[in-house]
Amino acid sequence: MAMHRISFLDASTVGDIDLGHLAALGKLEAYPVTAPDELIERLQHASIAITNKVVIDEAALQQAPHLKLICIAATGTNCVDLDAAKAAGVTVCNVAGYSTASVTQHTLGLLINLATGMNRYAGELSQWAQSPIFTRLDYPMIDLAGKTLGIVGLGTIGKSVARAAQGFGMNVVALSRDGAQQGEIERLERDAFFTKSDAITLHCPLTPGTEKMMNRETLGLMKPSAFLINTGRGQLIDEDDLAVALKSGAIAGAGLDVLTAEPPPVDHVLLDPSLPNLIITPHTAWASLEARKRLLEGVAGNISAFLAGVPENVVN
Repeated sequence: MAMHRISFLDASTVGDIDLGHLAALGKLEAYPVTAPDELIERLQHASIAITNKVVIDEAALQQAPHLKLICIAATGTNCVDLDAAKAAGVTVCNVAGYSTASVTQHTLGLLINLATGMNRYAGELSQWAQSPIFTRLDYPMIDLAGKTLGIVGLGTIGKSVARAAQGFGMNVVALSRDGAQQGEIERLERDAFFTKSDAITLHCPLTPGTEKMMNRETLGLMKPSAFLINTGRGQLIDEDDLAVALKSGAIAGAGLDVLTAEPPPVDHVLLDPSLPNLIITPHTAWASLEARKRLLEGVAGNISAFLAGVPENVVN
């Protein structure tokens, strides 16, 4: 039996994780990154492609005659034209659930930093050395206990964040889209959700209905003391409106792990150093060592299942 050729198009996105379990499944060619003008050549002889963010569209699929399986090394599937893949007879699989713990701790980490001013104080140790007293109280610090965390999206990650927040003594509510009350977490209609929450964290999928859901109107409903956290999708926020809200004091701060453009251009509106109380991390919430290992185990599992004739986690 001929050995399957596996093309990992952006292997650098998983860091230094050992790829040995993928190499055991076929002839692996791992490319750190793949530019658009390199894609066709790297797909031309592959029967299996692995991609995290490299876009595989209909035009690329038409020039990949041997391709039978695309493994998305992520949960989101927007990097692959699923309909075109199905029409071409190419199975597409993804990996879900691998980063729940990592995203949960990152979400709470952003919230804790905003609540305590930790990142600000840590960056100004020279000022502590000049303090006339034993401490510094320049930036506001609040307890999370007793505050209300509003969660948008009660999927696996949203529920995990809810449990973690409750461990800090927070009250947890969720945004209701249909008025239904399900489970133990109270669901609130839109206006009540935004006005009651002391912090809001986004864990919903990106859809036409959620794109730019955080905008001038919804940000204006939030308390001036409230924080916004986004470890979901950058497109959930109107970034121009968020910049205005931060500058005007309409909200107290924001912690973001995702932006609409990644990497962002140097003149991105949210990279303005004058914006107060804004923390941005470079899309690392998902990427703990353990999460990346689980991700590649999931990719290997999807390939093994496909080769055995029982494909799993098919998204097309």
